[in-house]
Formats: sequence, C-alpha cells, structure tokens
Amino acid sequence: MVKPQEIAQHLGVSKDTIRNWIKKGAIPYRRIGKQYKSKISEVDAWVDSGKSAEIE
Repeated sequence: MVKPQEIAQHLGVSKDTIRNWIKKGAIPYRRIGKQYKSKISEVDAWVDSGKSAEIE
C-alpha cells in the first residue's frame, strides 16, 4: 500500500489530482486511520480498464 503522493508520481499527475479522485470515489483506495492508501496494482488495473478516462 502506498500513499497518494506515490500514486501521483506513478501516474504522472499531481497530488491534488489524486486527492480529487479520492473525494469523487473514482480511484481505488483504502482509508487506514486518517490516511488514504492504494495498491499500485489496483490503480494500474483501474487505468487499464479505461475507468480513469471517465472522470469528470
């Protein structure tokens, strides 16, 4: 599990973009205490599925 800033770096977007996607429930994540974390494999699968292109 990695933090949003690591996912942002992996995808080449800003931390703010990742935060917005989390607020919209668009990107796969888990809340652990007060932190949001994601598995890179789940995020890659989400991108490969084309769902990332559907974000408004």
